[in-house]
Amino acid sequence: KHPFSKYGIGSHFRHCFDFYNSFLSGVEDGRIDYDDRDRDERIERDRMTAISRLEAIIDRLEELSELDNQIPVLVRLEDAGDERDPSAWSYSSVMRELQSLVSHTVHHYALIAVMLQLNGFQPPEEFGVAPSTLKRWRATASCAR
Repeated sequence: KHPFSKYGIGSHFRHCFDFYNSFLSGVEDGRIDYDDRDRDERIERDRMTAISRLEAIIDRLEELSELDNQIPVLVRLEDAGDERDPSAWSYSSVMRELQSLVSHTVHHYALIAVMLQLNGFQPPEEFGVAPSTLKRWRATASCAR
């Protein structure tokens, strides 16, 4: 933890894990509820638990096929209202939700990068940077040569 942040680096990782797990739990039945999360604090404090959970998420993501990406799903975001209220749910697709998860994860990784720097650690330059920005950096670097 850092004095400028109420929550530490581990809580940001756990939060991302929670979103991936909500996605993976809901994708099978077509109803992804991002407000229904485990919030298992062991992931924040225990490196082996975090590694194990991350490997499980990777395995489950790798099981998704290209055809799965086009499947329509209903999605309920955080604080969208009562899950029984139809207006709390929005239409999306598996691919769109994966894109959203990447964006959400990069956002939290950017926060983690700042926390690491404030604590004297230097993360890799690309950590917490959006894929589109990385692409732009590469294009700009290749033009400069």
